[in-house]
Amino acid sequence: MADGSQFAFTPAVEAATLPMWEKVKHHVTPMEWRLQAPLIAEINRLKREKDAVILAHNYMTPEIFHGVGDYVGDSLGLAKEAAKSDAKIIVQAGVHFMAETSKILSPEKTVLIPDLLAGCSLASSITGADVRLIKQRYPGIPVVTYVNTTADVKAETDVCCTSANAVQVVEHVAKEWGVDRVILIPDEFLARNVARQTDVKIIAWQGRCEVHERFTAADILELREAYPNAEVLAHPECPAEVLEVSDFAGSTAAMNDYVLQRKPKQVVLITECSMADNVAADAPDTEFLRPCNLCPHMKRISLQNIYEALAYDRYEVTVDPAIAERARLSVQRMIDLPPPLIPARYDLVKARHHVDVELI
Repeated sequence: MADGSQFAFTPAVEAATLPMWEKVKHHVTPMEWRLQAPLIAEINRLKREKDAVILAHNYMTPEIFHGVGDYVGDSLGLAKEAAKSDAKIIVQAGVHFMAETSKILSPEKTVLIPDLLAGCSLASSITGADVRLIKQRYPGIPVVTYVNTTADVKAETDVCCTSANAVQVVEHVAKEWGVDRVILIPDEFLARNVARQTDVKIIAWQGRCEVHERFTAADILELREAYPNAEVLAHPECPAEVLEVSDFAGSTAAMNDYVLQRKPKQVVLITECSMADNVAADAPDTEFLRPCNLCPHMKRISLQNIYEALAYDRYEVTVDPAIAERARLSVQRMIDLPPPLIPARYDLVKARHHVDVELI
């Protein structure tokens, strides 16, 4: 089996990958690029040959994100773009639940993931069986499920949400169902941060993202002491005390928009490491400070195994049609919500400092 090393850094490869090099040259050394560029050129050739697109999540390393990604962004945004594409093959440069979501929204397409072990601590914290038990315990209470979950969990839920629109989805569902309590699973910290911004009572699951749960308020305060002019942007999967000492909280897409629109002189992104590198390529006037945590699952995806996925049509992700149909309904209900219900940020000014949630 070819390992990609047979592709040489020729003048033709150098010319073809020059625009990508200009994007990543501050984060990739010239020596690394001589090894990466031939693979990038071959992957892009294979995409054209096989009618494929690559979905590159914001947490991918720069050579993947800028070198081979056809659509880049957060997990749901990628899946929605893939559904619009005419391509026959989708390669998910992300983790397994993202590939499942792409298959749910594009059932007629072949979805490949470069590494079957690219999982997620949050997604693996709950199963469809768990959700069925929760619904038995809380009959008549609507279930809102974060998109960072497996297909069988989505299939058991009433409506999905993202980190950007969780508050609005919770309030919409509570109003539609005529209830004052909503189950929001599986991220405990996302649920707690939603509870701080709504009068709807939240019932939460004790799932956590291993990247974001490691950040502390002390980390942020140390940063502020060292860099008093830096603007701190935190992901809502972080503990509430981290958001309380941050300037802004929002999804990866919202963080990206914040930096590109506001153009801060110094910024800290409290999320996975590669996010800062990828945004920095489009924000040359902003200095990015990097007190970040790596996601070991995202980092299982490499140029090499993306190449192998395309070259050898591996590894295909499938979802049982019956599960996929029910999961698609919960995702579609969210997509169909009116645009005003999907803002780009959390309003920390209005957030209350502490609100109890009921943990299952």
